Amino acid sequence: MQAEQLKDLVVTALEDIKAQDVSVIDVRDRTSVTDFMVLASGTSSRHVKSLADSVVSEAKDQGVRANNVEGDGGSDWILVDLGDVVVHVMMPATREFYDLERFWRDAPDLGAAGHE
Repeated sequence: MQAEQLKDLVVTALEDIKAQDVSVIDVRDRTSVTDFMVLASGTSSRHVKSLADSVVSEAKDQGVRANNVEGDGGSDWILVDLGDVVVHVMMPATREFYDLERFWRDAPDLGAAGHE
C-alpha cells in the first residue's frame, strides 16, 4: 500500500469513531523515518485506545501490519507505527503539553482530509 493510501486509511479509521482534531503533517522532505504523521485526540483514555485499535485493525484488514504500538495500556498517548505513517493518538491535555505540531511547524499541514 502506498503512503498516501495508508494515510487516507488512517484518517478514515480515526474519523469513523469520532477522533477529534485530526491533523496530517507531511514530513517526507524533513525526515527519512516516515512520510506522514497523523495526530488525533480522544475524549478519554478508553477512546484513545479505541482510536488506536481502529487504526491497527483497519491497516491489518488491508494487509499492513503495525511495526510497533507504544503506550497501549490505558495511556494518555498511544503511538502506532505503520512505517510510512506514524499515528499519535492523545488526550487533548497531553497533545497540548507536548505540542508535536510545533516541531514540524515548517512542514506542510495537510489538515484532516490530508490535502493542502
